[in-house]
Amino acid sequence: MSLAAKLTALVEDFAPIDDVQERLSLIVDRARRVPPLPPSERTEANRVLGCISAVWLTAELRAGKLRFHTDADSPLVRGLVVFVADFFSDATPAEIAASDAEPLSALDLLKNLSPTRRNGLTAVRQRIRALALAQARVP
Repeated sequence: MSLAAKLTALVEDFAPIDDVQERLSLIVDRARRVPPLPPSERTEANRVLGCISAVWLTAELRAGKLRFHTDADSPLVRGLVVFVADFFSDATPAEIAASDAEPLSALDLLKNLSPTRRNGLTAVRQRIRALALAQARVP
Protein backbone atom coordinates (compact mmCIF):
# COMPACT_ATOMS: atom_id res chain seq x y z
CA MET A 1 0.00 0.00 0.00
CA SER A 2 1.39 3.40 -0.92
CA LEU A 3 1.93 6.04 1.75
CA ALA A 4 -0.83 8.17 0.20
CA ALA A 5 -3.28 5.26 0.45
CA LYS A 6 -2.06 4.49 3.96
CA LEU A 7 -2.68 8.11 4.99
CA THR A 8 -6.20 8.06 3.53
CA ALA A 9 -7.00 4.81 5.38
CA LEU A 10 -5.57 6.23 8.60
CA VAL A 11 -7.69 9.36 8.40
CA GLU A 12 -10.77 7.22 7.73
CA ASP A 13 -9.96 4.91 10.66
CA PHE A 14 -9.67 7.84 13.07
CA ALA A 15 -12.61 9.86 11.66
CA PRO A 16 -15.16 8.44 14.13
CA ILE A 17 -13.01 9.65 17.04
CA ASP A 18 -13.70 13.36 17.37
CA ASP A 19 -11.86 14.00 20.63
CA VAL A 20 -8.15 14.70 20.17
CA GLN A 21 -7.30 13.39 23.65
CA GLU A 22 -9.08 10.14 22.85
CA ARG A 23 -7.04 9.86 19.63
CA LEU A 24 -3.84 10.41 21.60
CA SER A 25 -4.88 7.80 24.17
CA LEU A 26 -5.52 5.28 21.41
CA ILE A 27 -2.09 5.94 19.91
CA VAL A 28 -0.39 5.53 23.31
CA ASP A 29 -2.36 2.31 23.97
CA ARG A 30 -1.31 0.88 20.58
CA ALA A 31 2.34 1.58 21.38
CA ARG A 32 2.09 -0.42 24.61
CA ARG A 33 1.71 -3.56 22.47
CA VAL A 34 4.96 -2.84 20.62
CA PRO A 35 8.01 -4.39 22.26
CA PRO A 36 10.65 -1.91 23.43
CA LEU A 37 13.96 -1.62 21.66
CA PRO A 38 16.54 -3.91 23.19
CA PRO A 39 19.19 -2.14 25.28
CA SER A 40 21.77 -2.92 22.57
CA GLU A 41 19.88 -0.59 20.19
CA ARG A 42 19.35 2.21 22.71
CA THR A 43 22.65 3.78 21.74
CA GLU A 44 23.76 7.33 21.06
CA ALA A 45 24.10 6.43 17.37
CA ASN A 46 20.38 5.60 17.27
CA ARG A 47 19.27 8.55 19.38
CA VAL A 48 17.22 11.22 17.65
CA LEU A 49 18.73 14.62 18.34
CA GLY A 50 16.32 17.48 18.87
CA CYS A 51 13.98 15.58 21.17
CA ILE A 52 13.67 16.61 24.80
CA SER A 53 12.73 13.04 25.74
CA ALA A 54 15.19 10.31 24.88
CA VAL A 55 14.08 8.82 21.54
CA TRP A 56 15.81 6.05 19.60
CA LEU A 57 15.12 5.09 16.00
CA THR A 58 16.51 2.26 13.90
CA ALA A 59 15.76 1.07 10.40
CA GLU A 60 16.27 -2.17 8.58
CA LEU A 61 15.85 -2.89 4.90
CA ARG A 62 13.92 -6.06 4.05
CA ALA A 63 12.98 -7.02 0.51
CA GLY A 64 13.47 -3.44 -0.67
CA LYS A 65 11.29 -1.89 2.05
CA LEU A 66 12.27 -0.13 5.24
CA ARG A 67 11.05 -1.20 8.64
CA PHE A 68 11.49 1.27 11.49
CA HIS A 69 11.81 0.44 15.17
CA THR A 70 11.68 3.09 17.84
CA ASP A 71 11.43 3.70 21.53
CA ALA A 72 11.26 6.63 23.93
CA ASP A 73 11.46 7.21 27.65
CA SER A 74 8.10 9.02 27.86
CA PRO A 75 4.84 7.06 27.28
CA LEU A 76 3.23 9.84 25.21
CA VAL A 77 6.33 10.45 23.11
CA ARG A 78 6.81 6.70 22.68
CA GLY A 79 3.22 6.39 21.44
CA LEU A 80 3.69 9.21 18.94
CA VAL A 81 7.05 8.03 17.59
CA VAL A 82 5.91 4.39 17.35
CA PHE A 83 2.88 5.64 15.42
CA VAL A 84 4.98 7.68 12.99
CA ALA A 85 7.53 4.87 12.56
CA ASP A 86 4.76 2.34 11.88
CA PHE A 87 3.21 4.66 9.32
CA PHE A 88 6.41 4.86 7.27
CA SER A 89 7.39 1.22 7.76
CA ASP A 90 7.04 -1.17 4.84
CA ALA A 91 7.46 1.53 2.20
CA THR A 92 10.42 1.76 -0.14
CA PRO A 93 13.23 4.14 0.76
CA ALA A 94 12.51 6.22 -2.36
CA GLU A 95 8.83 6.59 -1.47
CA ILE A 96 9.62 7.61 2.11
CA ALA A 97 12.28 10.09 1.01
CA ALA A 98 9.91 11.69 -1.51
CA SER A 99 6.86 11.74 0.75
CA ASP A 100 5.56 14.83 2.47
CA ALA A 101 2.95 12.81 4.40
CA GLU A 102 2.58 13.88 8.00
CA PRO A 103 0.27 11.36 9.71
CA LEU A 104 0.01 13.24 13.02
CA SER A 105 -0.88 16.45 11.21
CA ALA A 106 -3.46 14.62 9.10
CA LEU A 107 -5.13 13.46 12.31
CA ASP A 108 -5.06 17.02 13.70
CA LEU A 109 -2.89 15.95 16.64
CA LEU A 110 0.06 18.33 16.38
CA LYS A 111 -1.78 21.49 17.36
CA ASN A 112 -2.45 20.11 20.86
CA LEU A 113 1.18 19.21 21.55
CA SER A 114 3.72 21.49 23.16
CA PRO A 115 6.22 23.22 20.87
CA THR A 116 9.04 21.07 22.25
CA ARG A 117 7.12 17.87 21.43
CA ARG A 118 6.33 19.16 17.94
CA ASN A 119 10.01 19.97 17.42
CA GLY A 120 10.98 16.50 18.60
CA LEU A 121 8.50 14.87 16.24
CA THR A 122 9.87 16.99 13.40
CA ALA A 123 13.32 15.64 14.27
CA VAL A 124 11.96 12.07 14.17
CA ARG A 125 10.41 12.69 10.76
CA GLN A 126 13.69 14.20 9.49
CA ARG A 127 15.61 11.17 10.78
CA ILE A 128 13.18 8.80 9.03
CA ARG A 129 13.68 10.74 5.79
CA ALA A 130 17.49 10.74 6.23
CA LEU A 131 17.56 6.98 6.84
CA ALA A 132 15.41 6.47 3.75
CA LEU A 133 17.63 8.73 1.64
CA ALA A 134 20.71 6.83 2.80
CA GLN A 135 19.15 3.52 1.77
CA ALA A 136 17.84 4.93 -1.52
CA ARG A 137 21.37 5.95 -2.51
CA VAL A 138 22.91 2.57 -1.69
CA PRO A 139 23.38 0.64 -4.95
